Amino acid sequence: MSPSPPLAGRRIRAAVIGTGSIARGSHLPALAQLAAEGETEVVAAVDIDAAAAEAFCAQGGIAHAYTDLERMLAEQRPDLVAICTPPTLHREQSVAALRAGAWVWCEKPPVPTLADYDAVVAEEGTRSGPYSSIVFQHRFGSGSDHVRRLLAERAMGRPLVAHCQTTWYRDPAYYAVPWRGRWQTEGGGPAMGHGIHQMDLLLDLLGPWSEVRAMAGRLVHDVETEDVSTALVRFENGAMSTIVNSVLSPDEVSRIRIDCEDATVELTHLYGHSNANWRITPARHVPAERAAAWQDFGLDVPSSHLAQLRSLVASMRAGERPRGSGADGRTSLELISALYKSAFTDVTVKRGEIGPGDPFYTALHGGAPGWAPGVASAVRPTGVAVGAREVSA
Repeated sequence: MSPSPPLAGRRIRAAVIGTGSIARGSHLPALAQLAAEGETEVVAAVDIDAAAAEAFCAQGGIAHAYTDLERMLAEQRPDLVAICTPPTLHREQSVAALRAGAWVWCEKPPVPTLADYDAVVAEEGTRSGPYSSIVFQHRFGSGSDHVRRLLAERAMGRPLVAHCQTTWYRDPAYYAVPWRGRWQTEGGGPAMGHGIHQMDLLLDLLGPWSEVRAMAGRLVHDVETEDVSTALVRFENGAMSTIVNSVLSPDEVSRIRIDCEDATVELTHLYGHSNANWRITPARHVPAERAAAWQDFGLDVPSSHLAQLRSLVASMRAGERPRGSGADGRTSLELISALYKSAFTDVTVKRGEIGPGDPFYTALHGGAPGWAPGVASAVRPTGVAVGAREVSA
């Protein structure tokens, strides 16, 4: 494996793989802002559609457009690759970038399975990178930083009860995109493709989970995956949480609520948060001066791709593993895998249980015969629960 090139005293050379909406709307503006600050330069973009790659480069003032990833890596030798393609391509593209000596910043879902994730991590450098990290931008920003500190310091007492809600709405046109709603190409439904952000933030705030019990179902959409799931999660610190992931909810919201001994912390937003989206409500017995200290969130830094990219670039320059990579990045994908296993098998799943030899290690639906690719048309949209004894419709 090629070592990471030295980064001191120069801009980080970045390339973007996939030039769709997430690349145009989030990655390119973040990279452009850091370019304006002298931190980065975008040297290339890759897309299988040559016209799309050319248009993206014209939009961003990027010199080199490619349709071949390997050629771009060989000719441009970027320090950082931002992967903005569908999930089924992430493993191959991440491995190629790491082998070329580039750090990886990969959109969620990171890869379709834990087996894929572990294969990517196996290609990372053993010391100072390159490393592969996941776009978990909701972890970043002044609000989540402040609440994370308060929880870590037990400033509000022990965390006791939590609720994690990603209740969004997607119409049939959303699933007209060929790779969506399919186990093989998307990996999973709203638990994997939508709720992963709030679940990751919940884990980042509360720490490791220990067990999960879940249900899931297809209630509306004619797809292979679920369109709603619910779960009960116990954390190692003793806290318990409910999780709901849905694409059936006209009144859309993303919400995390954590009840501690001395206060309730609540975040309510949709696709991103600032300080104003957080609320801390003290218990009646808490002195006013103590409660007032909890309200100081500091300078408002919204959650964003930019906030995470700043952190990633700092890690690259320091030669340190970034947040959202390695074991830290794996924990959310492991929870999602366990959620699906529990839903399919109707059992409680423990953390660390899913590994090589477990069918849910290599497929989020565990290869369940009732939910193999192509079965969706046989399922009536009136609702079929996802459970090992309930998928014969």
